[in-house]
Amino acid sequence: MTDHDVRTVLPVQAMLGEGPVWIGRDSALWFVDIKGHHVHRFDPATGAARRWDAPDQVGWVLPTAAGGLIAGLRSGVHRFDPVDGSFVLLAQPDGHPAHNRLNDAATDGAGRLWFGTMDDDERAASGRLFRFDGAGVADSGLPPVCITNGPAIHAPTGTLYHTDTVGKTVWRATIRDDGTLGAPAPFVTIEDGAGHPDGSVVDAEGCVWVALWGGWGVRRYDPAGVLMGTVSLPASNITKIAFGGPDLRTAYATSARKGLDAAALAEQPEAGNLFAFDPGVAGIAVTPVAM
Repeated sequence: MTDHDVRTVLPVQAMLGEGPVWIGRDSALWFVDIKGHHVHRFDPATGAARRWDAPDQVGWVLPTAAGGLIAGLRSGVHRFDPVDGSFVLLAQPDGHPAHNRLNDAATDGAGRLWFGTMDDDERAASGRLFRFDGAGVADSGLPPVCITNGPAIHAPTGTLYHTDTVGKTVWRATIRDDGTLGAPAPFVTIEDGAGHPDGSVVDAEGCVWVALWGGWGVRRYDPAGVLMGTVSLPASNITKIAFGGPDLRTAYATSARKGLDAAALAEQPEAGNLFAFDPGVAGIAVTPVAM
């Protein structure tokens, strides 16, 4: 894989674009700008885009089974109403340090929400992976890391992929029926000079796509962790992809301007924009969060 018809579809110049998700009932891609405190909605059929202001750093937005949306703000899980732009706190992780924030999230086949936290200063190993079942938040039991990313879930096999960005390693664990996790095992470690693993997602063939912060692209790994190919993108800091469109065969990638000086921005003027490309494979529809 090389370019795959890579194109810019929304020039938002996000400081820290993240959390892309295709919401089928809405026929739109939703994503956030964490540092800009923004929620974005993009309709590729019309090219229409809309933006909401969040009261704090917002890591992700996901659909609920009841038809609404929930969002991960710095302080915890919130209900988000795009009609009036309101955010209402639903749950917080126990012992959540004041210097931490929520970072990335995914749902499993049962509609449980899995989300990670991280040290906002990117120094302390205080980030953890949590599970939200609609009623409360529970610690996943995985060891703490500085920056959690992913998570990505392959519902047919009950496999959860969890990323330690600073450690440059993607881990995997089995999700048991009761929502607890089996012992984690390393899945992929990114070699020196190739960037750091950021967000990830699983396609319809069970392969894992890992975005590379500082790596100018996205990699696809088979279920055994063997590299299958790379898609190059016109920005160094790629944060995550989502499969969208009516057939889930378009990949959308978020990116970031964070950490880039004037010289770097001059080299990559597309940094922070939303990209799209043909991945050559379909994705899996997101399971709404069970509330």
